[in-house]
Amino acid sequence: MHPMLNTAIKAARRGATIINRASFDLDRIDATEKQHNDYVSDVDKSAEAAIIDVLTSAYPSHAILAEESGPSGNLHDENEHVWIIDPLDGTTNFLHGFPQYCVSIALQFRGVITQAVVFDPTRNEMFTATKGAGAYLNDKRIRVTKRDKIADTLLGTGFPFRSTAEIDAYMPMFQLMAGKCQGLRRPGAAALDLAYVATGRLDGFFEKNLKPWDIAAGALLVSEAGGIVGTFEGESDYLYKGDVIAGTPKIFAQMVGLLKPFA
Repeated sequence: MHPMLNTAIKAARRGATIINRASFDLDRIDATEKQHNDYVSDVDKSAEAAIIDVLTSAYPSHAILAEESGPSGNLHDENEHVWIIDPLDGTTNFLHGFPQYCVSIALQFRGVITQAVVFDPTRNEMFTATKGAGAYLNDKRIRVTKRDKIADTLLGTGFPFRSTAEIDAYMPMFQLMAGKCQGLRRPGAAALDLAYVATGRLDGFFEKNLKPWDIAAGALLVSEAGGIVGTFEGESDYLYKGDVIAGTPKIFAQMVGLLKPFA
């Protein structure tokens, strides 16, 4: 296993220890609204600090892009390593005791994601990938499904939650896709949804307005598991654009065909 991936796994477990401990006493968690319906808790912040501590202890020169603390280090040096971190993807789920949330850690080198960890602490599921070396769930190789017709698929998505205007714009897209597939799910943690595409629990996933820390690790999992990730137009600049489609090669193409008008 790549030493940098090993460090990321260690960091994810350290963050998850804080999350697990807090999950036993949800009433005591102090949560504040960043913007409408978008919450951050002291658990997010503590987990993020623990993750960053592990990564910077091992690699002090590496830059960090984290959801709660933002960027630190030289993000714009082309040769630089950047750790992209979401300490708790699915905070709303977590605060309600709904067991669908994860830690997401990715390493970007020269603009390319090279290492990925998505850890689900409630199920003790560790999804990992190194570029060019495949994707794994708890050390077992994973692959996307072989489904090739969108009518047979189970798809994941994320509803916008910050404003009613966003929801109004989303509904026609939801209606279209719900009518095309076997089932459409909205579990509430994009990084975990992408991991589920990689391991074949979902055949595809789409969502708009995501942040790099929602996407980075999950996208590498999908591509290393034989799937494709792109924008709604099928392009590869999804990481900072934030509009993402992921799926098996044939399903990806069909989803792009349907979702391109919503790009």
